[in-house]
Amino acid sequence: MPNKLEQLKAMTDVVADTGDIEAIRRFAPLDATTNPSLLLKAAALPHYASLLDAARDWAAAQGGSSDEQLANCCDRFAVDVGREILEIIPGRVSTEVDARLSFESAATAERARRLIGLYEDAGVGRERILIKIASTWEGIRAAQTLEAEGINCNLTLLFGFAQAAACADAGVFLISPFVGRILDWYKANTDLVIDSGDDDPGVQSVRRIYGYYKQHGYNTVVMGASFRNAGEIEALAGCDRLTISPALLEALAADDAALPRRLDPSSTGAAQQRQPPDEPAFRYAMNADAMATEKLAEGIRNFVADQIKLEELISTR
Repeated sequence: MPNKLEQLKAMTDVVADTGDIEAIRRFAPLDATTNPSLLLKAAALPHYASLLDAARDWAAAQGGSSDEQLANCCDRFAVDVGREILEIIPGRVSTEVDARLSFESAATAERARRLIGLYEDAGVGRERILIKIASTWEGIRAAQTLEAEGINCNLTLLFGFAQAAACADAGVFLISPFVGRILDWYKANTDLVIDSGDDDPGVQSVRRIYGYYKQHGYNTVVMGASFRNAGEIEALAGCDRLTISPALLEALAADDAALPRRLDPSSTGAAQQRQPPDEPAFRYAMNADAMATEKLAEGIRNFVADQIKLEELISTR
């Protein structure tokens, strides 16, 4: 019998949640995704030293203030890492907009266009890129604008159903619900007992979103992310896509047991009423969802912190 990773690939598009080239080569995912935290880890690896130096030299040649050069260097490094990943995967790579722009729609869209421009200047078509944007109201509006321009987006830091409904209504290409971080919140703030993946609130959230999208014919791709254990992944087998860390890819590849399909577009559970939220409804729903509000804010802070660390690393080279 094929191992669980191979069984999973037969029903779900597997994405590597890493910038580690060797891990991507080993597990042969369809797509790969990066973020400021992963780029910070990549920047510390000897393999990427030449890319980081080249990005810094390129940014200096562009001129501008020190802050502008630093921003250009970070964007160029992200694109160069993305280009290298694209040489060994058949699908797309996700590249993230600076999280400090999470509440600025116009600035987010402009930064996304710049990233796409850097890819296209390097000979990489936009059809191979997903621009990652935090699932704030402003981020979703920026994504709606970008999608209309043919720039596909990955809406990340998604924790609440209101975010998922708004993303689908905006025509976003893909969302990344953060399964493990939802679980983290419930462990820290409740007495919830979890005996299996079916009890996991992050798993339950993705299942609800998946069913809602399929029932209402949305084309937005559901890609579960941020897993804490292989059981969460197995409980979502059949989801459109799952982005998985190398450690959990290894665990799945080492397990030869049967992996049953758990999500199927032909069986989506109880009917859910369509919810195309406007801004007041979105903000009220987020306010009512302490977990989603707290984890979104925390996620943005953490990505910003790692972006700043990356900038400090570049500045001291």
